[in-house]
Amino acid sequence: MPLLDSVLESKKHAISLFSGCGGLDIGTQLAGVKVISSLDFDKDAVATLKNNPFFKHTLHRHEDIRNVKATDYSKIIEQNNPEKLLIIGGPPCQPFSKAGYWKTLSQRLGPDDPRNMIGTYLKLIDDIRPDGFILENVESILHPHNIQAIYDLQETLDEMGYYYIVEKVNASDFGVPQKRKRVFVIASLKPIKSKPQSTESTSTRVIDWIGRYDSDAYAVPGDSTEGKYCDLLKKVPPGSNYISLSAKRGYAEPYFVAGKRYWTFLLKLHPLKPSWTIISQPGHWEGPFHWTSRRLRVQEIASIQTFPTDYVICGSPRIQHKQIGNAVPCLLGKQIINCLLENI
Repeated sequence: MPLLDSVLESKKHAISLFSGCGGLDIGTQLAGVKVISSLDFDKDAVATLKNNPFFKHTLHRHEDIRNVKATDYSKIIEQNNPEKLLIIGGPPCQPFSKAGYWKTLSQRLGPDDPRNMIGTYLKLIDDIRPDGFILENVESILHPHNIQAIYDLQETLDEMGYYYIVEKVNASDFGVPQKRKRVFVIASLKPIKSKPQSTESTSTRVIDWIGRYDSDAYAVPGDSTEGKYCDLLKKVPPGSNYISLSAKRGYAEPYFVAGKRYWTFLLKLHPLKPSWTIISQPGHWEGPFHWTSRRLRVQEIASIQTFPTDYVICGSPRIQHKQIGNAVPCLLGKQIINCLLENI
């Protein structure tokens, strides 16, 4: 039975919030859970979701989550009548140092600080009361400067009556050809008895995922790296960055001083290793670049994020790159959802 047909018959359903272009949503359906509703405030992301048949059964909403209430989902939940209901999403949390604005349950689930959507996300979850949910965020939320956000989150979940684990993972351990560290809160109304399981079933050599696109048939004007650092980029070995041209790496006539640039400056892929993290809005000389010293193509960054090859990303190349870079890698999402399913 084709995957989509199987998902349509599933009685395990999910409501997606902060959906973006659908990385976590794809992973959710790969795990056998039907996404019945998505939501994002970005029109290009919503257009992407609407233009892919993989979500033809999903109600897509272009809306700010701060304007959404639990009662807005009453009808679709009643119509679908799921045996198990999940909520999935990765709310922005900036600045982390302000996370304490939801110090008590009533306070933290009420005020809508525009810089921090965790409280808004949890408020909706507390009102809907799904069987379990996923909260995804960046690794830096665990930094000592930001850890209060996690402490407050844990206190909130205790008061809400959810069991949970907080897991820092690297996407490359889950079949994704990319070194990408993220934090997932996996929460359930039942005690958590298992953690996400890494997999070795899929190659994480980036060439195995993007090698097909390294031909003139996929060439675009944006491939070019002409400009100030073009010749220096060609000197950087695959898998390295500008530091390879510094005294720290023993370069005879150093061009740069190590530590004076962003790590991503002149950063290149190594074809036989996982990709470096794909970022959403790289600067002109920020990588990762292809090992042949050109910029990565949209098809390549989508493949590195493990999007299906026929998945359509809407918008200009810049908008497409931003959507893909902000997404949860699909195969990572699948494994996280599999873990949640084991615990609900």
